[in-house]
Amino acid sequence: MNANGGERLTEELLSWAGVTIHPHRFGGVEFQYSHKEIGHLHGVFLFDLSVTKSEHDRWIEEGKASVHHMYPHSNWLSVYLNTGLDVDHAIEIARSKYDQMILRRV
Repeated sequence: MNANGGERLTEELLSWAGVTIHPHRFGGVEFQYSHKEIGHLHGVFLFDLSVTKSEHDRWIEEGKASVHHMYPHSNWLSVYLNTGLDVDHAIEIARSKYDQMILRRV
């Protein structure tokens, strides 16, 4: 996939109410809601998110994410944006996290 994967993901996340973009401490950009990280994008091909253990296992079982590229024994997930379907999965997982963040804030 070309750079459009990261661009498409960025465009989608920034269309959600209250989502902002910031430099990420390890490079790339971080998407936040209410000053809390949703996930971060390294370049245009790798999106990382931290989720609960049960969600972590579910997303991996469903084939929508991989164990984190640096911390495989954590609750972090990596989504490699190689195809349009990968971008769809990244958006789905990020949306799930975003919706949970909104619910916790209420």
